[in-house]
Amino acid sequence: MAKDEVIENFLNKLDGSGSDQEFHAIRQLKKIVGDLLPQLLLEKYRKSRDWGCRCSCVYHSISYSRKVDEAVQLGIEALADRSKAVHYRACMLLAYSLNEKALPALQELELHGRHKESRENAQAAIDAIKNQNTNYFLDKKHTGKVFLEIFNLQD
Repeated sequence: MAKDEVIENFLNKLDGSGSDQEFHAIRQLKKIVGDLLPQLLLEKYRKSRDWGCRCSCVYHSISYSRKVDEAVQLGIEALADRSKAVHYRACMLLAYSLNEKALPALQELELHGRHKESRENAQAAIDAIKNQNTNYFLDKKHTGKVFLEIFNLQD
């Protein structure tokens, strides 16, 4: 099987279920493509009609969002998704990135989002970015007792 086919087979296992099969596929993709994974996930996101797959693409890009531009681009594009689950992961990704480039898109979702939860998540991500504190995405009252930890899957 050609490398492209192997990659496509693993990408097709992304369904948002959080299954062992899905995490195995991500581990294998990381071995094959390394830091190019967010670029592949962005392409997969753009083609996918399944919200679970789109959510998975965003989720598995979070750990790259501080160093790979395509991860941030994926987060920004995902703010315009129809699914509030995808919005949540996109806001989390952008909060983790601390990238001010995301502020206009987050402000748009905060003001005009269809779902109350999405508007609140956008507001939390804006707070995290403006204060350069990822934890504020979850620690909305700034107590210092709640932390956002993002784990990078290893072998």
